[in-house]
Amino acid sequence: MPAAVAPAPAAEPSPAAAPPAADAPSASASGDRRRESPAPAADPSLGASAPAADVPREASTPAADARSEAPVPAADAPSEAPAPAASAAPVEDPNASPDAILIRRTLGEIAPVADQVTSYFYALLFVRHPDLRNLFPVAMDAQRDRLLKALLTAAEHMDSPAVLTDYLRQLGRGHRKYGTQATHYPAVGEALIGALTRYATNTWDEETEGAWVRTYTTISQIMIDAAAENERHAPAWWQAEVVSHELRTSDIAVVTVRPDQPYPFLAGQYTSLETPWWPRVWRHYSFASAPRPDGLLAFHVKAVPAGWVSNALVHRAAPGDVLRLGPPAGSMTVDHSTDNGLLCLGGGTGIAPIKALVEDVAERGHRRPVEVFYGARHDQDLYDIDTMLRLQRVHPWLSVRPVVSEGPSLGLTGRLPEAVRDSGPWHEYDGYLSGPPGMIRSGVDALRGVGIPFERIRHDSLEELVAAAT
Repeated sequence: MPAAVAPAPAAEPSPAAAPPAADAPSASASGDRRRESPAPAADPSLGASAPAADVPREASTPAADARSEAPVPAADAPSEAPAPAASAAPVEDPNASPDAILIRRTLGEIAPVADQVTSYFYALLFVRHPDLRNLFPVAMDAQRDRLLKALLTAAEHMDSPAVLTDYLRQLGRGHRKYGTQATHYPAVGEALIGALTRYATNTWDEETEGAWVRTYTTISQIMIDAAAENERHAPAWWQAEVVSHELRTSDIAVVTVRPDQPYPFLAGQYTSLETPWWPRVWRHYSFASAPRPDGLLAFHVKAVPAGWVSNALVHRAAPGDVLRLGPPAGSMTVDHSTDNGLLCLGGGTGIAPIKALVEDVAERGHRRPVEVFYGARHDQDLYDIDTMLRLQRVHPWLSVRPVVSEGPSLGLTGRLPEAVRDSGPWHEYDGYLSGPPGMIRSGVDALRGVGIPFERIRHDSLEELVAAAT
C-alpha cells in the first residue's frame, strides 16, 4: 500500500535539538556522483566551477569520488548529494505541475535555515521512532544532512519522472543493505512533514501539505516496490574479501576483492561499499574494469581529508580483510545498439569507469572509435596513464589524451572541457563523463556545445541529468 504520511501527534523536540551525540570522531559529509567531507578543492584542469562535492562514489563515484549515502528511504547521490533549492524566491516554471510549484515555494523558504530544518528533522525522527537510530552510523556527523537533502531534491524534481524514477528504483534496491523495511517510510515522511510545517511558516498551508504528502508517497512507493522486486532474486549485500592492495600514489590505491557469490554488473556502473572499521558508513565506488571471468572486482580509491572510508581503504585495508558491497547501480553504460564512437571524459579517479568502458568495447570485438580525455592537475596525478596507454597500443581504435591544468605536460595543457571542444568534431560520438560534479557540469555544457544531444550524454549526476532533460 502507498506509504502515505501525516504528522503524528507526539512529543516535540526543541527546534535546536540535534540527533543523538556521535560516539565516533567527527567528520562531516557534504554534497554529492558522486567526496567525503571536507572535500578537496576542485581540480581546475577538470573545468570545475565550484569545489568538488561529495561525489557516485568515493574516489570513483558516479562522478568519480566519494559520495556518502543516507540510510532509510532517501536519495544518496548519483552522485554526487544534491542540496535543497537555494533561492529564497524561486522562479516558477509555467509548465510545472501545481504540486511542483507548491513544493518549490517551500524549498525556497527553508533554504536559508536548512541546517535548522535538518536538525529538527532528525530530532523528530529519532524521538518518535528511536528504533530507526540503529539504521544510521554511530557518528551522525558523517552524513548529517544527506537524508533530508536527498528527499527534498527528489521532491523538487518529481516533474522529471523519466530521470527520477530509475534513480529512485536504484535507491530502493540499494537501501536494502541498511535493513530498511517498507514500514520505515511513513516514519521518515512524518519527520519530513513535521520539519517543513515548523520552518515553512509563510508558504505552508493545507494545500501545500497535501502536495508534499502526495509527492513523498510517490517517492517512497517507487522505492518500496523496487526493493520488493529486487529481494526476490538478489541479496541485500555481498561479502567481499580483499585479495590485493596496490598503492599507486601516496593517497590512491587500487583495491581488488573477491565476492562470496556471483556479482552481476555492467561496465561503467558503481556500487556502495562498507568497511569493517566504520559499520553502517557506506561510500560509492565505480568498478575499475568490465566484468572479469574470475569474478574479481577492482576499485580505485583516493584518500580524501577526513574521509573515514577512503582513508581506511587506502591506508589500512590489506589482503584477507572482508568488506561488504551493496547492489550495482548507475546508467553510464555502453549502448551497444549503435555504431557511434565513444567520447569519454575522466577526471582524477573518474578514469576507473572509463577504463571499464574501454574494456567493454574491446570484449565486444566491434571496432568503434573511442576517444579518452584523461584530466588531472599535474602529470604525476595521472596515476593510471600507463594502463590507458597500454590499452591504446593494443587497440588501434582507442585514442588516449592526457590533459593537465598545470604544465609542463607530455599531453595537452589546459582545462578538460576546452581540450574536448578544440579537438572535435564529435557529432558521431556518444559522450561519457566521470569526475567531480564541477567537471560533469562543465563537461555536459561542452559536449552539448559541440552538437552532442543530451540523450547521447551519459553520467550519473542526478542534478545534471534533470537539468539536461528540461
